[in-house]
Amino acid sequence: MTPRHRHGGFAMVSAIFLMVVLALLGGLMVSMSNSQQISAVRDTLGARAYYAARAGMEWGAYQALINGSCSGSAALPGAVAATGFSVQVACSASTGLNEGGADYTVYQITSTATAGTLGQHDHAERQLQAVVSNR
Repeated sequence: MTPRHRHGGFAMVSAIFLMVVLALLGGLMVSMSNSQQISAVRDTLGARAYYAARAGMEWGAYQALINGSCSGSAALPGAVAATGFSVQVACSASTGLNEGGADYTVYQITSTATAGTLGQHDHAERQLQAVVSNR
């Protein structure tokens, strides 16, 4: 009787190795796709936060220059709040300034737009500052 040698099993090891490699590649692709989606969402929220803060700054400049009122801090009403952002506008006035015989007032306006929960993927915050004068 001749001894029998078992040569089977090599195909099984190769198949398992190939399945593990393919599973790892699939998991890597899913992870990369997920991080790209989160990055795109954060970019979009950041741009929206910038424009909400800019709207608050322009509203504050309008209140200061046209209406002549500079409240300490106010929440921006209306349209910006409807976008999901809360916008706080702070204003401080420096009065009694005189240059060339003309009196004028300088306003410093700070607008902060915030949305989402701090530490989460949906959080975005932008702050803009402007200095305007009525001269």
